[in-house]
Amino acid sequence: MLFNNKTQIFYSNLPLLGQKPSLQGVPEVAGVWRIHWQLGETTLRSTFYTQFDQICLLWGILSLIIFTTAQFSPISWTTQAVWWTMVSLVGAIATHYLTPAWFRKEGFGWVIDLWVGLMLLGTLISDLGIFAGWGLVLMNLCPLWLGISGIGYFQTAWGMRSRTLLLIAGLHFAAIAALPWVMDWQFLFTGLILGLSGVILAEFQWDAFGGPCVNQFKASSKTHP
Repeated sequence: MLFNNKTQIFYSNLPLLGQKPSLQGVPEVAGVWRIHWQLGETTLRSTFYTQFDQICLLWGILSLIIFTTAQFSPISWTTQAVWWTMVSLVGAIATHYLTPAWFRKEGFGWVIDLWVGLMLLGTLISDLGIFAGWGLVLMNLCPLWLGISGIGYFQTAWGMRSRTLLLIAGLHFAAIAALPWVMDWQFLFTGLILGLSGVILAEFQWDAFGGPCVNQFKASSKTHP
């Protein structure tokens, strides 16, 4: 079992965020993106993205695009709703596809199912608000999505005993309280909170179960020599 320490509520002995291992020490594992950009003798960027990183990066970028478009674009709400519904469905399918089999075998498939369900629920409520003209929903799209994501992070933090995710959940709930102070920039503010949270989780190794990156390599290398 990869997650066999049941004595701790959270992994207090592990850093919240840390540097990923050196790319040179990362074994060849199916599904992992390896990036090494070099100009002459100068390394411009050297990193990797596990399947979990890819999921976080996917939703982080999508959130930034969706809410930045809502903030600045003159495109109608109904047109945007159609576009983003299709994008969200593709994102949900991609999330399911990217989830490694060992993660479900360890009993954590509910984490992915929870997030997919929350994203689809948020999309459904948003679409109903836009197409049915529900003023209460339209006036609270930013709190809705910050709240949905905050719930997702909180549930995931508790299930995976991650202080990092718990802090991100708290950030989302705090952002809801801060929305009145950003006034006309609520969509941009919401997009930055949602998007940067995903990007940060993709770029760094975080505390959950000893580092999801390390565990994925260990599990995958056993089945993909």
